[in-house]
Amino acid sequence: MSKPYISVVIPVYNEEASLETLYQRLITTLDHIGKTFEVILVNDGSRDRSSEILKQLHERRPKEIRVVEFNRNYGQHMAIMAGFEHVRGEVVFTMDADLQNFPEDMPVLLEAIEKGHDVVGGIRMNRQDKIWRKFFSRLHNILRDKLTKIHMADEGCMLRAYKRSIVDYMVSCEESSTFIPALAVSLAANPTDVPVRHAARKAGESNYNFYKLIRYNFDFFANFSRAPLEAFTIFGFIIAFLSLILFIYLMAERILHGPDVQGVFTLFAIMYFLVGILLMGLGIVGEYIGRIYEEVRKRPRFIVKHVLENRSDQ
Repeated sequence: MSKPYISVVIPVYNEEASLETLYQRLITTLDHIGKTFEVILVNDGSRDRSSEILKQLHERRPKEIRVVEFNRNYGQHMAIMAGFEHVRGEVVFTMDADLQNFPEDMPVLLEAIEKGHDVVGGIRMNRQDKIWRKFFSRLHNILRDKLTKIHMADEGCMLRAYKRSIVDYMVSCEESSTFIPALAVSLAANPTDVPVRHAARKAGESNYNFYKLIRYNFDFFANFSRAPLEAFTIFGFIIAFLSLILFIYLMAERILHGPDVQGVFTLFAIMYFLVGILLMGLGIVGEYIGRIYEEVRKRPRFIVKHVLENRSDQ
């Protein structure tokens, strides 16, 4: 059997309530496009009935629906990467399973790919998220543009399309921790963004809480930029320069006016401040060293328990 033209990769984590609707809308959209396709659903260690439902979806259309099962939860981006390792299509889509992305918008992204773009991102119009999430997303986008020079209009939108060559490059990187949209744009020659619709989550809860979003932002910058290290180095030079000025000032005061015990508490405050800065710097350096440690161990990024697919198509 010939290879499909379109591959759709969807990570699934505790999405039992939305999978049936996702299947109906996605298959209807892909059938309407009129090109051969496959859908790769990656079960990222779900604890609900998602695994059972995914098996049923595969049995309905075994030639188009493939299921990759992890042995535990590895995270959204590792789930997408596992899907990338199994794609056969020339154009590869990603989207979330919670139906905040509209499968019906996929033809818009496909049109941009067929015009010559190698990476197409979605820009969520009228975004239906909580105010604090939109604020952190906007702040992250500003910092990313300034610190990494990776330009994307809406990094958090997972409705995206890639040419197969970009997907192959990403798979070959073999990074133990990565961020798919940013990595793709850093490898692309002609990326673009198109507006897409966005819906409020109708079932379940977001897997990104406040702590995970903070962690996500720090992980991102540690993976794609040396800016935290550079900022700490520059700050260290500034502190050293100011400390030298303070030392000269205190020596002049002692020579001109004699010992002055009132300055002791100021010195203690400055010392505690510098110790705090030093500990923060050690933490930043530790984050980078930790990533080096993760990479050099060469442990598997994820473990696939099994794959449901139609063997006759291979």
